[in-house]
Amino acid sequence: MAHLGELPLGARARVRAIACERPVRRRLLELGVLPGTELEIVRRAPLGDPIELSLRGYRLSLRAEEARTIEVEALSATANEPAAAPARA
Repeated sequence: MAHLGELPLGARARVRAIACERPVRRRLLELGVLPGTELEIVRRAPLGDPIELSLRGYRLSLRAEEARTIEVEALSATANEPAAAPARA
């Protein structure tokens, strides 16, 4: 299991759990970042913060700190390709 902040650009993933402070968690849930939601890393700011995601037909920017609290399961681009490995820091 990886954290959202560890994934490379273009990676697709499914949200498994959100483990941040209650007000932030509530806001993420309201924005559609729910367990089971599929998302894609679209881009990062030049210094790596924030991270732009594509999910549920819209784009969402998250602080890198918040992204590190979201546990995800990496998905493959197609059924024949292996899942993308998390980036190593």
